[in-house]
Amino acid sequence: MTFQFAVAVAAFALIFPVEFPDKTFVATLVLATRFRPLLVWIGVSSAFLVQTVVAVLLGSALAALPRTPVEVLSMLLFLVGGFVLLRGASHADEEEAEAEAEFTEVAARKGAATGLKAVGTSFLVLFVAEWGDLSQLLTANLVVRYEQPLSVGVGAFLALATVSGLGAALGRQLLRRVALPTIRRIGGGVCLVLAALTALGLLGVDLPLLG
Repeated sequence: MTFQFAVAVAAFALIFPVEFPDKTFVATLVLATRFRPLLVWIGVSSAFLVQTVVAVLLGSALAALPRTPVEVLSMLLFLVGGFVLLRGASHADEEEAEAEAEFTEVAARKGAATGLKAVGTSFLVLFVAEWGDLSQLLTANLVVRYEQPLSVGVGAFLALATVSGLGAALGRQLLRRVALPTIRRIGGGVCLVLAALTALGLLGVDLPLLG
């Protein structure tokens, strides 16, 4: 299994804007107000590692299927993801407030925790909350696209770990300074561009980004 730095960078750049406005960031922020931020980050990142491995394995399995139907499915998933992000962009701030209230309640039920208990609690909260997340689908799609599971997996995981690290360390300050609707529109635009590139590939247009 080879590693291509450029593919890892591309995966990072594509996953980061999709995940940054996601409830993952808010959940990490809330958990970091109750437990030590470093312990929260370790737990959340561990959950992301497991989920990234699952997404990469799913993408690898899909890549072994007949190419055309898989690429059609990939294009449709990119389209759906793009429209979901763009449609929800105007409500991003409201959704952030709702997610914060939700995870504040969850964290309150868990009670105080230190050490491995704090790590485990953070792991479980994110592990349960994030299955089927858009970033997982995008990771699987990128594995199909590039046929570089290791490179995509590394880039995707680092993007997720970076988002959770920012949430744990600077969450509240970032939310005051960053326009979530704009970030969500960027993520939606990324998905639509990937859908268009996939469609061009299906039509036989040879583009370097398609791998």
